[in-house]
Amino acid sequence: MERATFAGGCFWCMVKPFDQYEGVERVVSGYTGGDVPNPTYEDVCTNTTGHREAVQLTFDPSIISYETLVSIFWRQIDPTDAGGQFGDRGQSYETAIFYHTEEQRLIAEASKKALAASGTFDAPIATDILPAKPFYEAETHHQDYYKKHPLHYTRYAIGSGRVPFQRATWGDTNDE
Repeated sequence: MERATFAGGCFWCMVKPFDQYEGVERVVSGYTGGDVPNPTYEDVCTNTTGHREAVQLTFDPSIISYETLVSIFWRQIDPTDAGGQFGDRGQSYETAIFYHTEEQRLIAEASKKALAASGTFDAPIATDILPAKPFYEAETHHQDYYKKHPLHYTRYAIGSGRVPFQRATWGDTNDE
């Protein structure tokens, strides 16, 4: 098993897209990228801890490749938005790929370069590619939010602008 860590704005919207794939054994919402140990949601929301909301996946690379996971990630976000994602603004909602190995870094960098060259976006790709730092699991009520609160999750994903952006950019949401 390997780990992959992605910050794509609100972590509620980043679990379901990965959770549906064979080979993804676990998707956990949490906080990473900062220097404050054991942050809480309230701490991270102050935008003073350096942490971003993120998901950490445990996956079987013999079933699903890291390249595939990175491709799924790109379809969940607006990679040109450096100030957060959709309705969520601030450092804690900025996007990033946190790599755990040199191979992951190379794959992420190549994927970012290919996305920039694809012509899909007019603006530069703002998503950071950073070395993985300690990952802190979010509080229990944030885990598997889409399963626990499906109506609120759907309203949020649409109302925040995420789903309309995905449909306009990709023709689907990869989340249905």
